[in-house]
Amino acid sequence: MSDEPTVSLPELEAQSLAEAALLLDHAREKRDPGQLASALDNNLHVWTAIRTIAAHPEATLTETARGNLLRLSDFVATRTLSNGVTIPDETLNTLINVNLQISEGLLDGAKRAAGL
Repeated sequence: MSDEPTVSLPELEAQSLAEAALLLDHAREKRDPGQLASALDNNLHVWTAIRTIAAHPEATLTETARGNLLRLSDFVATRTLSNGVTIPDETLNTLINVNLQISEGLLDGAKRAAGL
């Protein structure tokens, strides 16, 4: 047996969202179109994974949570694909904030599920 702690899927997704938010923020600060394109692509991949999980019939999500995650993934995809690296700062701020808020919510839910 290993003494390493196990990490739940919600915790992994929370980490991925937080990392994606940091990459987006860093790319925005650097004003580097290549770095921004990479950060946007990474964020889109994270949200595609979340959408896949949320859409799975066996996902243990309330219908409200499922619907919210699916709508957010649509929002992220639409804004990313329609703007690309010309994405306005306001929209980029929204993507970063959404990531951080959902990440926090996932971690809170994981803590409640673990009885902490």
